[in-house]
Amino acid sequence: MRQIFLDTETTGLYPAQGHRVIEVAAVEVVNRRLTKNHFHFYLNPDREIDQGAQEVHGISLEFLQDKPRFADIADDLIAFIADAELIAHNAPFDVGFLNSEFGMLGLKTVDQITAKVTDTLKMAKEMRPGQRNNLDALCKHFGIDNSRRTLHGALLDAELLADVYMAMTRGQESLMMALDKPDQQHTEQVQLSHAPLIIKQANADELAAHEEYLAGLKKSGNCLWNNQP
Repeated sequence: MRQIFLDTETTGLYPAQGHRVIEVAAVEVVNRRLTKNHFHFYLNPDREIDQGAQEVHGISLEFLQDKPRFADIADDLIAFIADAELIAHNAPFDVGFLNSEFGMLGLKTVDQITAKVTDTLKMAKEMRPGQRNNLDALCKHFGIDNSRRTLHGALLDAELLADVYMAMTRGQESLMMALDKPDQQHTEQVQLSHAPLIIKQANADELAAHEEYLAGLKKSGNCLWNNQP
């Protein structure tokens, strides 16, 4: 299954209050490797950006004035994430904003478009209860270089998230490799069981010794398979 790591930047925290997506980025992973396929757009929200949000991502309304609207890129975004596993850090936030944008256009929800949605923040909290599990903390924990992340940016964050996810699930990959790899001892036993059977004929001396042994058994009355007089 294709995996799509996605991140958004927004004008504020709550789509129900009319806040909009101003940056969306997604990177594709196939067989646990980043491909060269990615999706990235800055978007004109047609509304002001909250000061607190701008301090986080550094995106100004002036910068966004000549950028496309969400409606302009919606179909391409849907095509990119369709039937894939969508992975995001604090997925309810990103999915909530995308669903709000799709809803205003009369389009399907993320759950209807993708194969499944995975929240890496939930995964991290289960792995590291009681610890900081934001993207910076996870990069530090797993030794992932995030020195370029001076501000939140959707494309860089999506790429870092892919690295974090691979580190978080590395044990699962090892388990699957172990299950897929046949046991060497068992394989050798199977191979030996199919070795050709070699039949060696007894020589005259061995036949004579065998007959003598049977004769002794007959005299003792213990030769049950030889009932000749």
